Amino acid sequence: MTCDYIQLANDGVQRLRPYQPGKPIEELQRELGIHDVIKLASNENPLGPSHRALDAARHALDQIHLYPDGAGYSLKAALAERLGVGADQLVLGNGSNDVLELIARAYLQPGDEAVYSEYAFAIYPLVTLACSARPVEVESHLFAHDLAAMAEAITERTRVVFLANPNNPTGTWFNDHALDAFLARVPERVLVVLDEAYFEYVEESHYPDGLRRLARYPNLIVARTFSKIHGLAGLRVGYGVAHPQVADVLNRVRQPFNVNIPALAAAEAALDDVDHIENSKSENTAGLAQLAEGLAALNLEQIPSVANFVAFDCGGDAQPVYEALLREGVIVRPLGGYGMPRHLRVTAGTARDNERFLAALGKVLGDR
Repeated sequence: MTCDYIQLANDGVQRLRPYQPGKPIEELQRELGIHDVIKLASNENPLGPSHRALDAARHALDQIHLYPDGAGYSLKAALAERLGVGADQLVLGNGSNDVLELIARAYLQPGDEAVYSEYAFAIYPLVTLACSARPVEVESHLFAHDLAAMAEAITERTRVVFLANPNNPTGTWFNDHALDAFLARVPERVLVVLDEAYFEYVEESHYPDGLRRLARYPNLIVARTFSKIHGLAGLRVGYGVAHPQVADVLNRVRQPFNVNIPALAAAEAALDDVDHIENSKSENTAGLAQLAEGLAALNLEQIPSVANFVAFDCGGDAQPVYEALLREGVIVRPLGGYGMPRHLRVTAGTARDNERFLAALGKVLGDR
């Protein structure tokens, strides 16, 4: 072969490395022959989806010979009613990652800049580079967004700012006062993407609801997902809420059938299952407390989290600890790719899975 096809790609794509998801259970089973495996790596809901959502998805299978409603009319109507927004403010995505990519494709081009925080979600630089725009990473403060520094980083070339609240993978958050002070400093021509994938888990009284700020800030986009508390990660459905003009632009670049029929049906049903949402939240609150107590008993420093996971310092290189946990049949997430080589991230699971993880971690650390 004489042609280098990597060199034919645009400059930003040449600099990219594929996103590394959490290791699948099946992969560990193939690699090590371990069959009793628990996965606490990808921030999935340990209770799974709502029974209503499952029933709706099964019923929708009768229609999979048809294309889905490209406009997502029924789900948009349900979201508009539940959220108190207009249907013309909504854009549906194949997961909220899809919404983030739509924003980058629509508003970033070579020479533009996108600002995001150190230790923020890996997708932000990925979608920025894919458009050959320049990612601008701002140093964090105690693993959290430094919003004042991020505002200072905005230049004439800045088109998009990515904020995650709570942040993945650290679980840190910023309050309503900090967000309002930041938004007041951002020029109207700069889009602020507020990623609220873990919004439903937060119990802090001063945690800001991005939707309540849309009327004041037409440059604000709120991204949410059905993958976390709703337990629909495998169906891939998320949404963005924005000014009608911004939503119109995003819908111009959105693929017409990006959310499939079972996903549309399951997401609509999941919205109405308030009991499942509350049970998932209660399970998560108990799980976070169990993990915090167990990690403290092992004398491991952890980053306080309001999401559905905890990142903790292994006291040295985390990779050997991660690999040893795999041999115990426990999958967590190493954070070396985020510039946190001493940290692992563990999802809050069921009480039984959390107990097994803590026992395996204690064993692994004791063997070092």
